Amino acid sequence: MAYPPEMQGSLKKVEASRRLRREQTFPRLDFAEKTTLLETYHPDFRPAEKRQIRVGSNKGDSAPKELVDLLESPGRLNPDIIDLTKVDYKTDILVVGSGGAGLTAALTAKEHGAEVLIATKLRLGDSNTIMAEGGIGAATLPEDSPAIHYIDTVVGGRFKNIPELVEALVQDAPFIVEWLTNLGVNFDRLPDGTYFTHMPAGHSRRRSHSVKDLTGLEIMRVLCDEIRNQEINVLEFSPAVELVLDDQGKCAGSVLLNFDTDQYIVVEAKTTIIATGGIGRLHPQGFPTSNHYGATADGLIMAYRAGSKLLYIDYIQYHPTGVAWPEQMLGLLVSEALRAQGAQVVNVDGEMFVDRLETRDALSAAIIRECGERGKGVLTPTGMVGVWLDTPLIDVIGRDGTFLRRFAGIHKRFQKYDIDPIKDPILVYPTQHYQNGGIQTDVHCETDVPNLYAIGEVQGGVHGHNRLGSNSLVDIFVFGRRTGEYAAQRINKTKIRKLSLEHLKAYNELLLEEQTTTDTVSPMLLPDYRFEKALMMVQYTKEPFRA
Repeated sequence: MAYPPEMQGSLKKVEASRRLRREQTFPRLDFAEKTTLLETYHPDFRPAEKRQIRVGSNKGDSAPKELVDLLESPGRLNPDIIDLTKVDYKTDILVVGSGGAGLTAALTAKEHGAEVLIATKLRLGDSNTIMAEGGIGAATLPEDSPAIHYIDTVVGGRFKNIPELVEALVQDAPFIVEWLTNLGVNFDRLPDGTYFTHMPAGHSRRRSHSVKDLTGLEIMRVLCDEIRNQEINVLEFSPAVELVLDDQGKCAGSVLLNFDTDQYIVVEAKTTIIATGGIGRLHPQGFPTSNHYGATADGLIMAYRAGSKLLYIDYIQYHPTGVAWPEQMLGLLVSEALRAQGAQVVNVDGEMFVDRLETRDALSAAIIRECGERGKGVLTPTGMVGVWLDTPLIDVIGRDGTFLRRFAGIHKRFQKYDIDPIKDPILVYPTQHYQNGGIQTDVHCETDVPNLYAIGEVQGGVHGHNRLGSNSLVDIFVFGRRTGEYAAQRINKTKIRKLSLEHLKAYNELLLEEQTTTDTVSPMLLPDYRFEKALMMVQYTKEPFRA
């Protein structure tokens, strides 16, 4: 067993209490209890960790300090050295990002007759989507309906969701499952051939459709193959560094940076779709993150400088079950599906302190309280603190073999460090997982900047102030398809005038006027873990989190 001696006493308490807890439940929080818990312990409610934005469309709004630093930094691109009369690529639709949202938009636009170019920071498919474990939420069972899915989503979002966006999400969700199935995604099935589904936290019905614990990987396998089959042009290792507008203020493409050659690439496009994902690699409040290496808020920065407004950007999702030990896996996501299958969350003494299927925000806040104020966390040799996710309960409640059949990927990852989650619980602590807010759009995902669209995690409003599990995967495919079709239908009505970067010059001048400039440039593109940033992360984990 890989757990060190100082953690063994707690493990024995967990094992001793397991059979008794098998039959126990913990009372769910009512609305008032949940509100108090969130306002006292959830990181969203720590005003000291946020500050006001001093420039742009959201001037006066608060946001995580790490994001404001980038919003108030000059662009890394010097507009005076870019000759926009020399265009390297012309296309109908430019898709920036190659996660599930971007690939879905590209495939749908191509299906409707548009010429499409994909620009991606890393390799084709490198994204948060490829790491998604849990599943896709859709009302496909007779006892479920889009209306019930709608209610669950709005309640989980603290009643701050944009109604039109939620309606589109839940209405299109069953179609998305069938669309992916027809493309070749091998969703889990019951013996009678119907979809296997489970119930994530915050949902009232079993509606999450999965492929074991490798759902995102399987979907991206299929989508990437389809991109190649459709011969859609992809520029890898070529992140967007700035949007290009025309002389009427409409989006007309982007400037990319080729990582291999260090040369800029000018792309002219009638429509630009931003699908750049989240904010995790900024590490808001010093939390570890489950996000992939390229999640550095680039889309937010570029759209904001071009004139788009951001929505709910001060609400960040911290997934309650990020890995706290071993330290090599710090922050890596442990799927919510384990809790749906019966794994309980218990403290250092093997006691339940919260219902295992509370929404992610409430469960994260409860873990933070347990590890901090109550002093009931498990301390690791490296100074990290966490609570136990009692995964052996899955085979106790079900039958031997359930864990390995459903969660082979998680099992393999932990076995590398001599931890067997069939027999040993997993130590967890909240990890930054999702950007609840993002770029404000209409129901077609068009931003305040004409011909500029935002889809996936970079878009705000669908999930309100908190996202339910299984709603992100369905989100990216619903709005990827809707936007791809809508944009393709509009290209014949779109004319591009003279290309311009005047908006970037104006923004940089505004920063000087407001005296906000720093040594930082944005977008970040890639995180830097050298020196003081790495030390800051280590220092943070030495003390239990307190709100």
